[in-house]
Amino acid sequence: QVQLVESGGGLVQPGGSLRLSCAASGSISSFNVMGWYRQAPGKQRELVAVSSSGGGTNYADSVKGRFSISRDNAKTTVYLQMNSLKPEDTAVYYCDFKKIRASLVSEEYWGQGTQVTVSS
Repeated sequence: QVQLVESGGGLVQPGGSLRLSCAASGSISSFNVMGWYRQAPGKQRELVAVSSSGGGTNYADSVKGRFSISRDNAKTTVYLQMNSLKPEDTAVYYCDFKKIRASLVSEEYWGQGTQVTVSS
């Protein structure tokens, strides 16, 4: 069992910055993928950024150059640094944790979600 606790959401003006955190605890696999997804009202949930324990990262085209995903040294906490925020970034952001076994996803866990609102 893995528990995910998200923090860092809030209200910010366009062009501002915000940093989200997601701390994982419990039965942590050394091979995993952690990422951030977001969902705005009336829209589908979309992938924002992902980070593998091996060091690889990927970003949605809409956030490239503005957002950055990173981990702590133990690789049990993932961060999403969001810069140059736009109103279109307004959504509930969810942390995702996937355990990897033999290059396959064996388990998946979700955080509770944190609201990010970008408005002037």
